[in-house]
Amino acid sequence: MTATGATAPGTSAKSDSAKLRSFSWSRIIAIMVKELIQMRRDRLTFAMIIGIPVLQLVLFGYAINTDPKRLPTAVIVADNGPIARSIVTAMQISDYFEVDPEAITEAIARRKLDRGEVTFILTVPPGFQRQFVRGERPQLLLEADATDPAATSNGLASLDQIIASAITPYTTGSLTALAPGSLPIDVVTHLLYNPEGITAYNIVPGLLGTILTMTTILMTALALTREVERGTIENLMAMPARPYEIMIGKIVPYIGFGFAQVAVILVAAALLFAIPMKGPMSVLLGATLLFITANVTLGYTFSTIARNQMQAMQMTFFFFLPSILLSGFMFPFRGMPVWAQVIGEIIPLTHYLRIVRAVMLKGVGLADIAASLWPLMVFWAVVAAIALVRYRRTLD
Repeated sequence: MTATGATAPGTSAKSDSAKLRSFSWSRIIAIMVKELIQMRRDRLTFAMIIGIPVLQLVLFGYAINTDPKRLPTAVIVADNGPIARSIVTAMQISDYFEVDPEAITEAIARRKLDRGEVTFILTVPPGFQRQFVRGERPQLLLEADATDPAATSNGLASLDQIIASAITPYTTGSLTALAPGSLPIDVVTHLLYNPEGITAYNIVPGLLGTILTMTTILMTALALTREVERGTIENLMAMPARPYEIMIGKIVPYIGFGFAQVAVILVAAALLFAIPMKGPMSVLLGATLLFITANVTLGYTFSTIARNQMQAMQMTFFFFLPSILLSGFMFPFRGMPVWAQVIGEIIPLTHYLRIVRAVMLKGVGLADIAASLWPLMVFWAVVAAIALVRYRRTLD
């Protein structure tokens, strides 16, 4: 028999079990407080929670524009009569064309078009004024860089209306019969590099840079953080190797991984989508090597900053989002406001897209892509310096 007032064996355990089965706000609140404290300590995750929605709102609300304006236009004028001058002035006043005031030759204009310095070339042929006055329906030639059909479509569609408004003052009196009910000028449009306006010609080469950006940065960003989580960072630091030697040893395998992806994408582009390769493959592969090296070095830099693999993935995503939105991959680059273009010029993908599209579709050589190569070199040098400074040979 048990003494009076004593607790029977198992009574306390049953009581605790009963308490656990009952609903308790205090336990839920305690767990919520604990989770909030943990989130506060993980500052990078907390910054992502706030930063990513703000970034998306700003980019989609202000930077993205599917109707680009002020597209650079070169003009070759062989007949500088009043009607030709009026048409050029009307184009300049319009929202779609930014006319280069310099008088240039056809060779210079085509070189600028190949390098992406201009989007349109307008040619006014000899005898244009005389043919117009005689009612002979003279021709104007407008050549457009169609590697990105979305960037030029609205400008091309507006040209007839711009010309009609420009020649209206000259269709009075004896020229009333030329009044533009039907346009008395034949506008001949040539879509260069992509005459059929095939979207895949723009998207597939762009995917080469986009896929490389996402995968190479992410895989390399996990390099050091994986060592920390697995506890092998001590062995790495104990090795008689300098920081730059460790960085090179870490990133070179991922450069090879990137070229394996390049081979798969280029073969698929040729076999599945019939994307042409007009330029030298050696130039494309050399530029790709620089681009991949810049990306894997950036990923290595992320791995020196992140404390774990989750943070490394978050930093990669935070960089990847503006890369696909501000590089000209999804939306026309020249359609963005100036401040967004300035940010886009810092992103490696912007310059690589210009290179890969120019080499594959335009057939340009090394000299024509030099303006896009040196920004990649500068970017790589900066992130490599940051990575070497951030690397720690001790665990503190």
